[in-house]
Amino acid sequence: MEKRYQVFVSSTFRDLEHERQEVMHALLELDCMPSGMELFPAANESQWNLIKKVIDDCDYYILILAGRYGSIGPDGISYTEMEYRYALESGKPTIAFLHRDPGKVIADKSESTDEGKAKLKAFRESVEKKLCKHWDSPQELGSVVSRSLIQLIKSTPAVGWVRANELADREATMELLQLRRKVEELQTEIARSRTSAPKGAEGLAQGDEEHSVRYSFNATPPGEYRSTTWSATFNPTWNELFASIAPLMIQEATEPGLKSALDSLAGNMTIERLQADKKLARHSLASFRIGQDDFQTIKVQLRALGLIARSEKTRSVKDSGTYWTLTPYGDEVMTQLRAIRKNHDASSDVEELVEGEE
Repeated sequence: MEKRYQVFVSSTFRDLEHERQEVMHALLELDCMPSGMELFPAANESQWNLIKKVIDDCDYYILILAGRYGSIGPDGISYTEMEYRYALESGKPTIAFLHRDPGKVIADKSESTDEGKAKLKAFRESVEKKLCKHWDSPQELGSVVSRSLIQLIKSTPAVGWVRANELADREATMELLQLRRKVEELQTEIARSRTSAPKGAEGLAQGDEEHSVRYSFNATPPGEYRSTTWSATFNPTWNELFASIAPLMIQEATEPGLKSALDSLAGNMTIERLQADKKLARHSLASFRIGQDDFQTIKVQLRALGLIARSEKTRSVKDSGTYWTLTPYGDEVMTQLRAIRKNHDASSDVEELVEGEE
């Protein structure tokens, strides 16, 4: 969006008409909007109040000073000095342009009284304590104003003005604010979903609560080749069920892959107990499989707990399989269940063992 800056040009008038024209041209070439006393419209307000309002509306203030002090205001100082002081007091970015040798200015454009000369000298000395540049001719003044203002705009960016048709209308602004709030709400929801279960999950079985799962397996008697199929149940916790399949879904996993992991869990959790059973003593046990209904129940429960979700990755038309992946919350829970924490007791045991061997 292109900005234009309004610049207040302060100076005495009749003695600097040519110089002001050069300055105006320089400002217009920079796409700036000049303001000054000679541009003021007629108004019922006092001149000084009007001057202050225009200075307030401007982005930058420049002062041009040569051989005259200017018209005296009610407080005994010139309007030019009053404008300069007001610009400084209001914090307006300000730069002054002083004639390099005011003694060479012709008499018609210089102060004729000692009082006027003294006030001009004092004013000039106070201005030189701030940011200022010097000039000799109107052409040089226009050039130095152009260069100096470019530097001032870069070093002290102002609000500026833009065309009304470049601004978003009120409806567009309100829509933008609503969309921004919606984005913030979604970001909050995403952050919450990483650390907590969905609403309603608190009433579901989860965590260290046990769940009865039916499974089958093949048992082959010693010395024989023919096996028989047996069935039984085991009671893993929901954390154990989820921990056994969660790593498979860090990217995504197929349903057969998940069921195979749960089949292995059934075997790992029950084989020692089965081998201790008198009926199965010395039998070879293999092919552990949880029931298909139990598998579907486990899958639905983990989905309801907000731990897993169907993968939305785009696939070929021929691929009709169902794929599952971890939710952000599921990823957090998996990390808590499967990540290995420091074990200070184990390190102590190693130290004791090494010490005993010595």
